[in-house]
Amino acid sequence: MKNISSIQSATSQPKDLAVLRQAYQGWSNTPDVFSRLTKRLSTTLSLEIQVGILAEELGGVIPFDTFTYRHQIAHREFVYATGIGGRHRCEYRLNLEGVNYGTLSLNRRQKFSEDELKGVEMLISAAICSLRNACRFITIEQAALTDALTSIPNKRALDEHLQRASLLAERHAEEYSLILCDLDHFKAVNDQHGHVVGDHLLRLTAGALEAAIRNSDTVYRFGGEEFAILLPHTGEQEAREVADRVRDAISTLRVDCGGKDLSVTISCGVARHMAEEGADQWIARADEALYRAKGQGRNCTRVFATIG
Repeated sequence: MKNISSIQSATSQPKDLAVLRQAYQGWSNTPDVFSRLTKRLSTTLSLEIQVGILAEELGGVIPFDTFTYRHQIAHREFVYATGIGGRHRCEYRLNLEGVNYGTLSLNRRQKFSEDELKGVEMLISAAICSLRNACRFITIEQAALTDALTSIPNKRALDEHLQRASLLAERHAEEYSLILCDLDHFKAVNDQHGHVVGDHLLRLTAGALEAAIRNSDTVYRFGGEEFAILLPHTGEQEAREVADRVRDAISTLRVDCGGKDLSVTISCGVARHMAEEGADQWIARADEALYRAKGQGRNCTRVFATIG
């Protein structure tokens, strides 16, 4: 004898599926701005694309002259802006569950009405969960590419950027140079003063390297006491000058070790990207130049010379 509940469940299934199918057709064909906005936002985790979608959908119902979104994510400022002008302004801090996910501001020549401001708030409410997910995705990505001790990009980030730089150098015939740096006698620092002092020195070194380079250059922790600096639009001679400036900056560092100051030096190897060269070959040549600098007395710069 069949269970009554199971019979009811079986006979109601086609009806349930029909209702589900009808609901799906209604959802997929719904022309309202909220359904369209949330569906479009769900297709990507790119914050830039999501904010662009929000600006587009918002502009379709509430005209504006300027749309600006700003957010500080993983120590980096993200800015999206479109349009220009407008003396009247409304601004919203995007908060969800006590966490801030940026600031959105609109400008235009005419004052916003109360109904328009409420409309902006409703659209932001529909978008904020997707924006939160995109912000979190960036944070996770940045954490994977950031050295935990020094808070600068790590070797994984360097590998990605070297690959991209190699492609750009080939495609646009641009000059790129790479500097590998190694703190001299760093093992002795750890052995004599401990890893706490050693870690502090590594953080100081990262800060000094960033302060010694241009905004267009990037410092990476290559591993242990090794650092790398990628220099776009830079030839061998300019790169050598940067390396020497870096060595001067590191030589001024001082760490108080109980009444006695600890100072260090750094050795540098320079290599300019060569035609049809992969990232691995490029970094191997910079490493060879660094090896020569270490073997020829340390606290010096050596360049892997190229012809042409």
